[in-house]
This record gives sequence, C-alpha cells and structure tokens, in this order.
Amino acid sequence: MRPVFSEAGLQRLHEVARGGLLCAFDFDGTLAPLVPVPDDAHLPDDIRERLLRLGQSAPLAIITGRGMDDIRPRLGFTPEFLVGNHGLEGVPGWESLTAAHAEACQAWLSQLRAALPGHDPGILLEDKRYSLSLHYREAADPPAAARALEALFATLTPAPRVVAGKFVYNLLAEDRCHKGSALLRLMECCGARKAIYVGDDVTDEDVFRMGHPDILSIRIEASASSSAELYLPDFCETARLLDVLGERLRQQGARNWLRAAP
Repeated sequence: MRPVFSEAGLQRLHEVARGGLLCAFDFDGTLAPLVPVPDDAHLPDDIRERLLRLGQSAPLAIITGRGMDDIRPRLGFTPEFLVGNHGLEGVPGWESLTAAHAEACQAWLSQLRAALPGHDPGILLEDKRYSLSLHYREAADPPAAARALEALFATLTPAPRVVAGKFVYNLLAEDRCHKGSALLRLMECCGARKAIYVGDDVTDEDVFRMGHPDILSIRIEASASSSAELYLPDFCETARLLDVLGERLRQQGARNWLRAAP
C-alpha cells in the first residue's frame, strides 16, 4: 500500500480523476467518524459540502453496511446511488435477490434473540432486514464477547457469511452480492469509465480484493493485510482527499454526466 499523498499516490489519483469517473464511498469511518454507539453517527457538515461540490464533476455512490432507511437521513443530500446492507440493497436490477437475504435474516434474528439474553448485555443486535450486525464495543469484556459470538454464529441455520469489523460482526447470506459486485453493477448502470472507492473496514475488502484495473481503491488507515492500492493515515484526511480529487476533476473539465442531460 502506498500513501495517497505521496508522489506515486498522487500520480495514480490524477490518472483516474478524469471525465467518466464514478466516486464511491463507504460511510462509517470513511465519510463519518466512528462512534461508540452506531446510531450517533452523522455526516459532518464540511464533508457534506465537499461531496456536493464533487458531485458537480462526477456521479456519487455511497455503499454502506447500514440499511437504506438508516443511511438516508444521515446524509443530508441525495447521491446518484445509495446502496445499503453491504451491497445487498438499492442496486438497480438486483431487487429480486433481496427476498432470500431477508428470509435468512429473520431466521438468524429469531435464533439470536433466544440466545443473547445469556450473554454480555453490552452486545447490541442491529437488524438491517437484509443483514444483521452485532456490536460488542460496549461489552464488559470485548475479547470474551467476540469469542462467545463466534461460537454462537457456528450454531445458526442457515449458515451465515460472518464478516468481522471494528468491534462488530456482520451476518450476511452466502452469495456473490457484496460491495465489490455492487460497485461493478453501478459502473455498468451509469456507463462509468473508471471508479474510485474509499473504505475503511473488512467488508470494503470485497472491493479492494478484486484488483480491478478500472477501480482505484483507497483504505482509511494502512493495513498489511489489506488489498487496497492506496491509503490515508486516518479519517481526518478524507476532507483533503475530497478537495484534491474535486480540484483535479474541475481542472480536467469533468462534469457529472448523469446531471448534465435533461
């Protein structure tokens, strides 16, 4: 991984920052700072203003683990694409795939609600309809809570895809719908030549691992285990990235083609 604001990183950023670019972002930890209670997360005003300016030069996509009803009021603006539940919700043409995910989640929900009262009360179960998240940041003993949850997940039917994050486990149905495949579908829908994707967590690796030549992947915080091409040292650098990206697109005369035509 190379720093975005190195000579090589900026050169790579300038290569993709041209007309026909789709700009896609995760939300928590990428556009909004991580908070102990997920419901307290919000989009900072300065980030929103930068996204609005960037949206004049390129279509915007938010691809988040949150559900659609949850993420909409947190943004304060409407991007061209809003995708929830780690790529399962809101992708054009994928509507028929969501029913199976909802059915699996209801089965897990019943099993977990029956089992969790015997575990640490600091564990928070979040129902996103098409996926589930179990947060254990507030547990009395987070490592012990993580081990107990992993053992519990092994008993669930149908077997979920378990994706670990920062003090959270995400439960998803096993198939090919994820953030990476969702981004490719969005590029196809809007005719994007290239895309940039910025994320910070394990589910964002579904984009990074593709190593797609037309997608520039950027991770928040360096990680030796990440497949992202570039990285920002922390969330505080997101604003700077948006400034540099937006200025480069304006210099290139790029326009958001989805807004240009009536």
